[in-house]
Amino acid sequence: MKKSVLTRYRVLAYTTGVLLVLLCLSMIAKYGLDMDGAADFTRVVAIAHGWLYVVYLVFAFDLGSKAKWPVGKQLWVLIAGTIPTAAFFVERKISHELEAKVAEQTPAVAEA
Repeated sequence: MKKSVLTRYRVLAYTTGVLLVLLCLSMIAKYGLDMDGAADFTRVVAIAHGWLYVVYLVFAFDLGSKAKWPVGKQLWVLIAGTIPTAAFFVERKISHELEAKVAEQTPAVAEA
């Protein structure tokens, strides 16, 4: 497995997580606090999170298939993008687990 597979998963996990937290805060502002302008912000963030979550699913599935995860673990990683702040914790755990595997597969560069 290449390091780029893990890197693109990490980028999308953080992006999806941040957008989901922003979406939750904007929904609170829109419905709970009845703030002006929150509806437009909520719409923009919801659309961005929706599209980027689809990309996150593709990258997470690709990572899981290359890491040969069991189905349960794969599903947990895929669902993490829908639970506020879960993407951050799952990404951290997955990164620690796979960085060692990626380092093992990277060939050492010999000095001349």
